[in-house]
Amino acid sequence: MLEILKLAVYKANMLLPAHQLVTFTWGNVSGIDREAMLYVIKPSGVPYEELTPEDMVVMDLQGRKVEGRLNPSSDAPTHMELYNRFPNVGGIVHTHSRWATIWAQAGRAIPPYGTTHADYIYGPVPVTRSLTEVEVERAYELETGRVIATHFEQNGLDPKAVPCVLVRNHGPFAWGKDALEAVHNAVVLEEVAMMAWHTEALPLTQPREDMPDYLKEKHYQRKHGPNAYYGQK
Repeated sequence: MLEILKLAVYKANMLLPAHQLVTFTWGNVSGIDREAMLYVIKPSGVPYEELTPEDMVVMDLQGRKVEGRLNPSSDAPTHMELYNRFPNVGGIVHTHSRWATIWAQAGRAIPPYGTTHADYIYGPVPVTRSLTEVEVERAYELETGRVIATHFEQNGLDPKAVPCVLVRNHGPFAWGKDALEAVHNAVVLEEVAMMAWHTEALPLTQPREDMPDYLKEKHYQRKHGPNAYYGQK
C-alpha cells in the first residue's frame, strides 16, 4: 500500500541526518496521499541507519494505523492534526535541530533579519504558547498540533507563506507541498535560526533593526508571488 509514498517518505527521513538536523532518533518526516486520505510516517525510535522503506507506517486521519509492523512515530498525532487543519500541506517534518530549538526553548520568534529568511518565510518564524498541564496530560502530541494550528488561525498566518513554526519549550516543525519540500524548509529554518542567533550575538554599534518591509516583500514575492521570476520556468 502506498509504496511510492513510502519510498518518498523514507528518502526524506534519510535527509535529516544527512543535513545534521537530528541527533539519534530525534526527528521524523511524514507525507500524505490526499486522495487516499492516508499518510505515511517514520516508525518510533528506530535508528536512521536501520530504516528501510518497508518500515514506514501508514496511518489514517483519525489516528488509526492502517499498515505497518512497527509503531508510528510518537509525534504522529501532531502530524495528523496538521494534515486535518492545513489542507494544502503534503509533508511535515519535526526535529530538535540545534539552532531552531534554541529559539523554541527561549520562547522567541525568529526575526527576519535578512534576505535568506525572506526568500522562504514571510515575516518572523512564529513561536506558539506553552501547552497547559491539562493539554499535556490529556493528549500531548495531539494538543501540540492543535496549538500550532490554532496559533496560525488566530494570527492570520498562511501555512504556505510561513512553512514552519517553533513550539515553545519543544522544537521546530516545518512543512511543504510534499515530504521533500518539508525537509527543504526544515533545513532553511535551521540556517536562518543560526544566522539570527549570531546576528543578535554581535556587539551593537547601532540599534538593531529588522530589514525593511519593502526588501522582505521583494525577496518573498520574487520566489513565491504571482510574478515570481526566480529559477527556471
